[in-house]
Amino acid sequence: MPKKPRDRDGIYTRPDRPGFWGSWIDSSGRRRRRMFKAHTLTQARALLAAEKARVEKALTLGYVPPTKDTFAQIAARYLKHQKARVKEAEFVRQQGIVNKHLNPFFGALKIADVRRPAVQSYITGRSGEAAPGTIVKELNTLKHLFSMAVEWEIIPLNPAQGVKPPRVPAGRVRYLEPGELRGLMESCPPWLRPIVGLALASGMRRGELLKLRWSDVDVPRGRILLSHTKSGEPRYAYLNKLSHQVIESLAPREQKATAKLFPSVTPAQVTVAFIRACSAAGIEDFSMHDLRHTAASWMRMKGADIHTIALLLGHKDLRMAARYSHLSPGFLGEAVRTLDDVFTDPLILEPGYEK
Repeated sequence: MPKKPRDRDGIYTRPDRPGFWGSWIDSSGRRRRRMFKAHTLTQARALLAAEKARVEKALTLGYVPPTKDTFAQIAARYLKHQKARVKEAEFVRQQGIVNKHLNPFFGALKIADVRRPAVQSYITGRSGEAAPGTIVKELNTLKHLFSMAVEWEIIPLNPAQGVKPPRVPAGRVRYLEPGELRGLMESCPPWLRPIVGLALASGMRRGELLKLRWSDVDVPRGRILLSHTKSGEPRYAYLNKLSHQVIESLAPREQKATAKLFPSVTPAQVTVAFIRACSAAGIEDFSMHDLRHTAASWMRMKGADIHTIALLLGHKDLRMAARYSHLSPGFLGEAVRTLDDVFTDPLILEPGYEK
């Protein structure tokens, strides 16, 4: 089968996007494809020749030649690259990190001149200004920006690689006892009770709850499809008695598949009403997100293992679910005792074996 134009060196066009595209192998042996800012075929060929000349120079020197681009210039290119690849909320977060923190520190420097001590200096300076978790997110964005610069053959190495982030303290676990839950539900206005009930029953986030549509609810299979999650990957929330009660109380006689379960309710309205309900119930230091911790904590104390909890809550990192480990020491001990059924023969130990 003959190779497509994009799979070999040269200039080609695409039916879906007008313009001239170039294809070539970079100094690391990877094929690159990019649309050139060219009006004619001759201009496109000249730009491709320049790219291939840079590759030859890099191979001859054994490294990528230094660029004159500043950090701010590459940061702008990075944000443009990210905007088409991440969710809007994630892009806004990364844009804020770049514009408010990274550019003021690194912006005027040539990106080729940034070294690891400079990155470490940034982390040290931020340590007195922001929480460890915030600094970790900033460092991750910085590392990704530099890794893209390496991929674009702007710099040879990632200067942020190997820089250690500050230690993030263990996640806060705040949950309610059954008696407190009853008091909280009684203090909630009628429109808020189904939201709180479904959060307790499933461990869903506030944003996940408010984006639910009736087309996501599958009562026969006992589950709800969560399409809009924090990780960007869909998952299922499974129905129990409490969540079934909530669904039945909300189900309209004539429901449209595209209609939301909680129409005309904003995140801010939920948060404010929930804070007031907690205050009326005499519950302190408790947020809407802590309903998620409450669901996970009680699942753990009733015997669910942390792997199952991680799957149900959509945790990519098992360490997020490991914060609930201490809530069920008896369950952990019982898990170890299951080995008694495997190792039935006593071990032959000589006196003083510990020596």
